[in-house]
Amino acid sequence: MYCKNCGYQIPEGANNCPNCGTPVNGGAAPVQNNYSQPNTGQTVGPRPTIQKRDLVITIILSIVTCGLYSIYWFVVMTDETNLLSEREKTAGGAMSFVYSLVTCGIYSFYWYYKMGKKLEEAGQRYGVQISDNSILYLVLGVFGLGIVSYALIQSDLNRFATQ
Repeated sequence: MYCKNCGYQIPEGANNCPNCGTPVNGGAAPVQNNYSQPNTGQTVGPRPTIQKRDLVITIILSIVTCGLYSIYWFVVMTDETNLLSEREKTAGGAMSFVYSLVTCGIYSFYWYYKMGKKLEEAGQRYGVQISDNSILYLVLGVFGLGIVSYALIQSDLNRFATQ
């Protein structure tokens, strides 16, 4: 059973959707949030659930924890983007972080670029207006403004969470 409002799978016996709080009203409806690709018209199914994160809080937590929260943020953003772009077979968040450590940060430049490409691809798949910001993310990362890239990536991810 799926929520009529957001398409989230509702556990049996629940009165409200655990994702958006919509009342079930005696039973949930079948999945209604199927998305068609604009160019092909193919139905791609319900959009995965993405958690909306407040940018100010995530940046403050990253600073206050001396970057520890930003590691978690990095991992979660990577996993959510892979989920949206249906690229679960690419490096997940934890492996991307390890690759960045092993290469002394060189892999992170590749990561910035690929995140922009994956978000644009996911936007096309689910009909969400996302620009290709891969070069912007990369340039910000090269100039040591990775936290700004993180914020921009999270802002794009939040568009998937709110619609």
